[in-house]
Amino acid sequence: MKNANFEDIKQFADAADKIVIIQADNPDGDSLASALALEQILGDQGKDVFLYCGVDIPSYLSYFPGSDRVTSDLPNVFDASIIVDTSSDTLLEQLNLKGKRSWIAAKPCLVIDHHVSPPTIDYAKLTYINKAVSTTELIYEISNGLSWSLNQTSRELIAMGILSDSLGLTTQDTSAKSIHIIADLVEAGVSLAELENARRETMRREAELVHYKGRLLERVEFHDNNRIAMVSIPWDEIEKYSPLYNPPMLVIDDMRMAKGTDIAVCFKIYKDGKITCKIRCNYGKAIADKLAEHFGGGGHAYAAGFKIQDGRSLEEIKTDCIKTAIKLLDELEAVNA
Repeated sequence: MKNANFEDIKQFADAADKIVIIQADNPDGDSLASALALEQILGDQGKDVFLYCGVDIPSYLSYFPGSDRVTSDLPNVFDASIIVDTSSDTLLEQLNLKGKRSWIAAKPCLVIDHHVSPPTIDYAKLTYINKAVSTTELIYEISNGLSWSLNQTSRELIAMGILSDSLGLTTQDTSAKSIHIIADLVEAGVSLAELENARRETMRREAELVHYKGRLLERVEFHDNNRIAMVSIPWDEIEKYSPLYNPPMLVIDDMRMAKGTDIAVCFKIYKDGKITCKIRCNYGKAIADKLAEHFGGGGHAYAAGFKIQDGRSLEEIKTDCIKTAIKLLDELEAVNA
């Protein structure tokens, strides 16, 4: 595995005519924007580009132009793959379950990711892993470095990815570079107002979700003098409401608004016993990545997640999560004292 420079990436792209762009099994705005932007950029170079994700793209991301082109099927013939927005093999579980991991491993593979935890995709020949607010920021950086042209759609997608992962340029990982890129894209004709309007339209929810959100909020538990807010979502609710909206995203920001709360944790319990967790932290309480790593997951300092498939009960995981979160928060406060 080699950390690639621009020339390595150029040689990789030049050598392939058919390229698969792969997202993790937990797609978000940045991963989708990264895949779609690369589809535009490489497509303009005459490449045949295929978009893969092991799970369905969430409906709240349907405003991304081209989201309907992402499928859970790999083409029978391709020359290379690019994995975006993850360097963790555990987040590509569907490739293993469908017996397709070997297909990807048999061809040249490039990982582009802004999460700087050690990569575990051992079959990737090249990695471009640098700290940035989003993977789309890295794609812009690569395109500039190789003088790859950006059409209007790719510019919009890069802006959407940066704005998504930076929560509108407000997170701690947002840098002057991130803001300069957005300024460059606006100068090139991207309308932030139009992008935000498109996002808001997809945020409009079915009336029944308003009532369901209220019931979820009533179930929120607070621990350690309210520092930790926690809620659990059972399979029957996942099955019923996920087609309309991802349940944790209905409440996780509201959970963080409680006075004294530093971190919000949402669990989802699946029919097969799998448990997934989404973590969000308030400003100055950047422990999400470390908490997720304790359970074998990963992510950002303020937004991360993990999944458990070893048969542990929800109560056991919750107890461990609370204990670890308290320890991490206490250590952070001691450092900042």
